[in-house]
Amino acid sequence: MVEVYVSFASAIWLGILTSISPCPLATNIAAVSFLSKKINHPKFVLWSGLAYTLGRMVTYAVLGGIIISSLVSIPFIANFLQKYMNMILGPVLFIVGLFLLNIISFNLPSFSVPQEKQNTLAESGIKGSFVLGMMFAFSFCPIAAALFFGSLIPLSLSSSYGMVLPFFYGIGTGIPVVAFSVCIALGVKSLSKWFYKIVRFEKYTRKITGVIFILVGVYFIWAHLIVSFL
Repeated sequence: MVEVYVSFASAIWLGILTSISPCPLATNIAAVSFLSKKINHPKFVLWSGLAYTLGRMVTYAVLGGIIISSLVSIPFIANFLQKYMNMILGPVLFIVGLFLLNIISFNLPSFSVPQEKQNTLAESGIKGSFVLGMMFAFSFCPIAAALFFGSLIPLSLSSSYGMVLPFFYGIGTGIPVVAFSVCIALGVKSLSKWFYKIVRFEKYTRKITGVIFILVGVYFIWAHLIVSFL
């Protein structure tokens, strides 16, 4: 049971870390601020922000579920992962840890929603905000991609509750955005100051998470790779 709680907590933490990473954080605040300019009533600003958040959460949950179910439904891949997952997990976590510490880096093709499309969705109310959240969820920055594909998916594949972990990851990504929506709806003017505080907080937590990933990766490499060949 402890392992289950650790898996759920890890998925939520990966989601939070994704959401407060500089690129997704800036995108989320810009999106929620943009929605607030299109809507006059604070109540509807909050609901639109929640709909945008739900759109992101659903996208991550569905995307993760599709990837995991696709991998485990193919007998060859399922047998391969069952046999070698622990061997693969060590190097993957080690590499992701190096990336979180900015020791290595990679670039991804950029994805952007045209301004005209953003205006149309924002002006179409809660449904449009939900769709906008789904679209922005696909704009994976390098850190978000590393956490989602390099951490959440391997964690899900190695867990007996793997199919529900993307849902908890989605909840994690939504927690900071809900907080931004509430602040904007309440008219908090010092949001930019909090933005920089969160960026600084993310910097330290990302490094701590990176070190933990490297240590766990080294343990898995030793326990499941090196020892097996000795």
